[in-house]
Amino acid sequence: MRHQQPSLRFLGATDTVTGSRYLIDSGGKRVLVDCGLFQGYKRSRERNRAPFPVPPHSIDAVVLTHAHLDHTGYVPALVRDGFAGPVYATEGTFDLCKLILPDSGHLQEEEARYALHRDSSQHRPPRPLYTAADAVKSLNSFRIHGFDTSLPLGGGMELTYLPAGHILGAAQVHIRMGSHSVHFTGDLGRADDPFMYPPRALGHVGVLVTESTYGNRKHSGLDPQKQLEEIVNRVAKRGGVIMIAAFAVGRAETLMLYLSKLRRKNAIPDIPVYLNSPMAIDASRMYQRYREEHHLKQADYEGMYRLATMTRTADESKLLNLRGGPMIIISASGMLTGGRILHHLAAYGSDPKNAIVLSGYQASGTRGAGLAAGERALRIYGEDVLIRAEVIQMENLSAHADSDGLIAWMKAAKTPPRMTYITHGEPVGSDALRIRIKRELGWRARVPEHLEQVSIENPQ
Repeated sequence: MRHQQPSLRFLGATDTVTGSRYLIDSGGKRVLVDCGLFQGYKRSRERNRAPFPVPPHSIDAVVLTHAHLDHTGYVPALVRDGFAGPVYATEGTFDLCKLILPDSGHLQEEEARYALHRDSSQHRPPRPLYTAADAVKSLNSFRIHGFDTSLPLGGGMELTYLPAGHILGAAQVHIRMGSHSVHFTGDLGRADDPFMYPPRALGHVGVLVTESTYGNRKHSGLDPQKQLEEIVNRVAKRGGVIMIAAFAVGRAETLMLYLSKLRRKNAIPDIPVYLNSPMAIDASRMYQRYREEHHLKQADYEGMYRLATMTRTADESKLLNLRGGPMIIISASGMLTGGRILHHLAAYGSDPKNAIVLSGYQASGTRGAGLAAGERALRIYGEDVLIRAEVIQMENLSAHADSDGLIAWMKAAKTPPRMTYITHGEPVGSDALRIRIKRELGWRARVPEHLEQVSIENPQ
């Protein structure tokens, strides 16, 4: 039986930065905001395999904030398992999902085949969460909705998308129900992002659901371009391979921008640069299509593409593992959870003249977080790989607002929300942001529990 009064239920992102899923019940209708994959610790990943907390067929619509897998990656499974409604997304998000979701299904199939071949899975036989075909089929459910226009969702709910910065197509989600409203930050971008315009200022909202990825941290004051210059010169001098683990959407473009500017100034040597990610190659070209969302100059865009050799095929990727240094490889995934970067780590990670660059936030339980914390043995496709290469984490490349940025964004609101729920962060980060919101803004704020349901009319 559905809840009679409008309610909000936290189906994910309550004790982790992944698995973004929020369920709104109103007027006999059910809307899911974000439908992401859990990543990181095994305990979190196992939630992907568990039955969805509500029957998929009972959900009337899905609303996506942006294209990253921790916000969209469960959509193919939801559709396959019975969800038959529309999936609303901005045009930029839909275009990126056409790349990201089939790639996710392909990688899961590839990992299952590899695990079967190496007999490295506890499951007999190992199966992907969903296939590339499932992902392609789910794209038929997508419906494009633009920024700053309202859309009825049923049950008295109206959706409005507002720019969030962060990546192409990223949106804040505002859902109004009569005199009540719930506002989701999604992933909120930085005011000083090298690509994207700042997020739209916070207006009047009833209930705010905010991310807290960097809730307990401030971005480093280091100039990332200068840091990258020092890394490249240091490693190239010793003939090493620089493996940069980058998110295929957003981060790869930023890295190519910085490297191309350094090359133009002759600040780094003329060594080969490879963008080894078909998805990143395709995503980068979308910046031409969505010029109104970013401030990238045409000359800089063209310079990025002159810089790197685009590596699409698996055979081309394998040849990079035989080439040796000096060279730079930019490859996904950004937290070392899968993708071609793992094969490069297996080939080059044991040599101390090489370097591994982690280009942003590393969620707890991922290989990237382990390396950043000092671990030097990675489990890759059922085998332990000893890492002797230099490891550098460039945290200032993040496309998320940090703690100060989130507070500044909230402070601009003319009236405080009746409640702020803090999600999408590690427990220490979420609680640190809660304390700052209460002390500095005087707002009511708390961190919800996994699967907790709250009233929208009388939030507690």
